[in-house]
Amino acid sequence: MLFSALTTLALAASGVLARAVPATHVVHEKRDLELGGSYSRLIKGERISGDVKLPMRIGLKQSNLEKGQDFLLDISHPDSPKYGQHWTQEEVIAMFAPSKDTVQAVTDWIVEAAGIVKERIHHSGNKAWLAFDATTEEAERLVHAEYHQYEHQSSGKKFAACDQYHVPKKIQEHIDYITPGVKGTRMHFGGGPPDASLEKRAMNSRPTKYRPMPDLEKAITTGDLKTCDIAITPACIQALYGITPQKPKAKVNPKNGMGIFEEGDFYAQEDLDLFFSNFTSYIPNGTHPTPAFIDGATAPVNVSKAGGESDLDFELAYPIVFPQTITLYQTDDKFYSNGPSNATGIFNTFLDALDGSYCTYSAFGETGNDPVLDPIYPDPNGYMGPLQCGVYKPTPVISISYGEQEQDLPAYYQERQCNEFMKLGLQGTSIFVASGDTGVGGIPGDGSANGCLGPNATIFSPTQPNSCGFVTNVGATKVYPGRTVFQPESAVVDLPGAPYRSAFSSGGGFSNIFGVPSYQAKAVASFFARHNPTYPYYSGGKNIGKNGGIYNRLGRGIPDVAANGDNIAVYNRGRFGLSGGTSASSPIFASIVNRINEERLAAGKKVVGFINPVLYNHPNVLNDITNGTNPGCGTEGFKSVQGWDPVTGLGTPNYPKMLALFMSLP
Repeated sequence: MLFSALTTLALAASGVLARAVPATHVVHEKRDLELGGSYSRLIKGERISGDVKLPMRIGLKQSNLEKGQDFLLDISHPDSPKYGQHWTQEEVIAMFAPSKDTVQAVTDWIVEAAGIVKERIHHSGNKAWLAFDATTEEAERLVHAEYHQYEHQSSGKKFAACDQYHVPKKIQEHIDYITPGVKGTRMHFGGGPPDASLEKRAMNSRPTKYRPMPDLEKAITTGDLKTCDIAITPACIQALYGITPQKPKAKVNPKNGMGIFEEGDFYAQEDLDLFFSNFTSYIPNGTHPTPAFIDGATAPVNVSKAGGESDLDFELAYPIVFPQTITLYQTDDKFYSNGPSNATGIFNTFLDALDGSYCTYSAFGETGNDPVLDPIYPDPNGYMGPLQCGVYKPTPVISISYGEQEQDLPAYYQERQCNEFMKLGLQGTSIFVASGDTGVGGIPGDGSANGCLGPNATIFSPTQPNSCGFVTNVGATKVYPGRTVFQPESAVVDLPGAPYRSAFSSGGGFSNIFGVPSYQAKAVASFFARHNPTYPYYSGGKNIGKNGGIYNRLGRGIPDVAANGDNIAVYNRGRFGLSGGTSASSPIFASIVNRINEERLAAGKKVVGFINPVLYNHPNVLNDITNGTNPGCGTEGFKSVQGWDPVTGLGTPNYPKMLALFMSLP
């Protein structure tokens, strides 16, 4: 009995004894392997000593997040009297900041329950969270939890976390989440230098399709439209979409630069110069993007190391927007962007650099970047500076040719990111994203041999961030052999080996995370009413595969629009060739919207901002695509039909019609 008593006293002194949870408290979060992503691979280890200090962060419930879509529609719907009245960043922060009552209630709880004086509590600049350092004993007393060390089974990274924690019922409505908690906080517990993962990061670009074609180079001339079914040149794009180049010395608005996101792929100036010399002589050699390097990123590279994605983006955008400038948002140091690491997330460091408040933004159980999925700076293997927050202003138009599948990242990660795209839209930024190149399926080898979902790999796999309703997704079209640029295009359907090594079709389908946005509801309902697919379906992302369904009938539809994405004439690594992918489609459509912004600004109007509500209300300004499918998962996928469809969206741009429409708006 003496031994038991002494043991009890010792355990109590160290804070190890389990605490009785008061009846006034409830479980706020509980560990669940279904969280998905890397958090399901954390292995529980030893209890953390009571005197170890933990960096506590309490994410406060944001105000008005549920009204975000309404706020955005209010300034982007063509019939709204507030169309084009974009918000400032300060107005965005103020609108979504937690209420004063929330801040006061949570602060009082911390002081009373854990004995932590107010002077130790910091309220973040964006008002989204409360921060303080606490001993493990104080933290456990506050949230009635037991903190353990957790180790990521593949990377070896260590975290402080718990299986569940509690908060008082009366303040639960004010708290989003707490870290360290179920999701954990990365820490160094001693026993050697901080860990450095040797796991290689997956390349997140929409994989461009490229094939060298040196014999074709001489046959393709700058202005000949007869060969557009063989190779798409700037002249072909101009003819397809009714747009002509601006005069080389035209006066352009310095506030209307276009932005292009890149990561782990780098352009070569020699390739750009070869392209300019051969196809757009009005663009001087040496023309290059304005660098906006994020967290140690660099560019350009030697021509022998040039990336197919970056070269493609600039060789498509410059002929449309020149002499307007292009900003290159090159993101992350080489260790994280294409070297050995465990940073399998995407876009967060990019969004940090555009919006300083995002660095510490709390939503859906996450404050700031994810400690498992995202890069951490300073990086001992590369960029040693601090994480860059709010260092660049977003351009009015941004094109993104990168992404993943929804299944690759936890839902909370994608939801938090989607909120940021909404906030950028409120500030007048148009964001275009390539919809993916594998039709209704996923990338082969991503979870299954064909990249599809479910035990039999038959369920369609939506793409990310395309499922977010606050971006404009761009699918791919093609001028088929024997057709001309004066005839309707078709959806891309390229079989394996014809001509690329892997199959290529326009990414499309329905999200398993996000519902149908209100601006898209009528178009999606019309698709099902007039062109109902024969496949079995399920209703809602929580019912994946139910009743044999292979797609979500209630999900956000992908894509919104389309543009040409096959047989694109390019120079890469000093050689002429043909490239393809929705990676081409996104910069084409984005560049055309940049030109519309130029005209609006010249007329004293504002940039168009989030364009989806306008396009869905006026689909007649686009070229409807009614031929082709997007195969995957053992099916022919969906069909391109009259009206919106999950292959080519509403269709391809008709610049004269789009310009007239947007110039008619306030």
